[in-house]
Formats: sequence, C-alpha cells, structure tokens
Amino acid sequence: MASSARTKISKLFAPSNLRRFGPGSQSFSSSAAVAVEPPPPPSAPQADGLSGSRILGLIKEYEDYRRNLYGGLTHKALLVDAVGTLVVPSQPMAQIYRQIGEKYGVEYSEGEILNRYRWAYGQPWGRSRLRYVNDGRPFWQFIVSSSTGCSDSQYFEELYNYYTTEKAWHLCDPDAEKVFQALRKSGVKVAVVSNFDTRLRPLLRALKCDHWFDAVAVSAEVEAEKPNPMIFLKACEFLGVQPEDAVHVGDDRRNDIWGARDAGCDAWLWGSDVKSFKEVAQRIGVQV
Repeated sequence: MASSARTKISKLFAPSNLRRFGPGSQSFSSSAAVAVEPPPPPSAPQADGLSGSRILGLIKEYEDYRRNLYGGLTHKALLVDAVGTLVVPSQPMAQIYRQIGEKYGVEYSEGEILNRYRWAYGQPWGRSRLRYVNDGRPFWQFIVSSSTGCSDSQYFEELYNYYTTEKAWHLCDPDAEKVFQALRKSGVKVAVVSNFDTRLRPLLRALKCDHWFDAVAVSAEVEAEKPNPMIFLKACEFLGVQPEDAVHVGDDRRNDIWGARDAGCDAWLWGSDVKSFKEVAQRIGVQV
C-alpha cells in the first residue's frame, strides 16, 4: 500500500506535472532587495481522478512510509531557502534605496524606484551566466544605478554594506532557533540553500544564526543558481546525504520547489505547504 502511495505521490508532484497547473512565481528575492509578492500558488493538481481528501491521505501514507524507513523521521536533512523563508528585509527595498539615496541626489519616488528595479532585475545579465558572482558588486551596481538613476560609488557602497547588517533583515519565524536545535538534536542535518552573493555568511553571523546550520550552499560559491538542481545537489553533498533523503523549504515555486524536485529532493512551499518551522519539524517527525 505504501509503495502504491509513493508512486502516486511521485507522479502527482513531479515537476513536469506541476508545471501544467500554473506559472512559477517571479519573486525578486535577493541579497539587496525585498521579495516582491508572488502570485497566489495554483491549487494542487487533481491527478488520476483523485479527490482532495484522497490526496491528503496519500501524502500522510507516504510520510508514514518514510518514517518507517528512517526510524520515525521522514527525512535525514532539511534544506532552507534564505530570503523570504529564513529572513526578510526589515523595510521595503524602495524605501531604503530612497532614504539612503536622498543625500546623493536620488529624486525618484519609491514607486518609480520599485518599477525601475523590477525592470532592471528582469534584464538578461550578459557578463555571466550567474547574477551573483563572488561579492556580486557588478550586478548590484547595475541594479542600483538603473533603479535610482544614481551612479555615485559612495551611495552604492553605503547601500551595499547596509544589506550585510542585522538592521536590514529579521527572521521570518521567531521560533526558528528552537526548532533548528531540536531538528539537529534528533539527527536531522540542516543547510541553507540560497541565491546570494558572498555577503550571506557575514549576514548570518550578524543575525547570530550561522551556528544553526551544518552547511551553507551559496550560489555565488557553488556557481549554480536555483532552480539549477546543482545547488541542491551541492547542499546534499555538503551534508553527506542523498537528495531523496532531503526536503527543501522555500517561498518560490519555480526556484525552490521545481528546482529541488528536479534534484531529487522533496520540497515544501513556505507559506502554503508549511507556515512555520515548527510545522516543518512536525512533518519531518520531530516534536518541538
């Protein structure tokens, strides 16, 4: 019975199947920007004539099957997205760009800055196949100057450095530390997987949460950006687990959910499948 459930669940939530039921969100989660509100996620697909209650039953059956495999746990490792899942900007990006930029002559309104930012972020980045290479400065210089019309190097450095401080960010879930401690105590390995430049590690230190994780997979370091499966495979390699033994949690359907599943990991959409890290732990089989 568990094998049948596993087969149906795999088909139901395969990336190729999910792509038929709605577009991925194009959120602008990034190291120096606020995540733009993604569109509402599409409803779960009703494959093979399954009702909603039957789908939930199959998911529970599959998770019970995994717990039997792994001594009460559904997964050996948890992968966590950074911006939009672990942390969020403390103030809207356009507000910060304007506040800091006023003394450098920035005159655009917050609405104009946001619209120009969206346009700039959506442009092909011709200098590299990756947006975030090393410290990401060339990319962010383009974004900042395009968004504000200001190319002053001092303005850019002040803005760039601001997003490495604890003032710029806060944790999404105030119970995160307690949950990650419980997960690791139960033998679940935990890693951050993020499209970010090399500021991520100092940022995690500034937020005093770097010691919560067994590994950090940063796109600028592994030279692969979500949804490229390679970044998830690297994270699993760092943790010493197989992809099928890991679950990734993130807020972007395209980058986090489809990318992780293409790598062979399970994936849960933050804000939809799970809404807190305590809920994540409970689904894995760890009580907090």
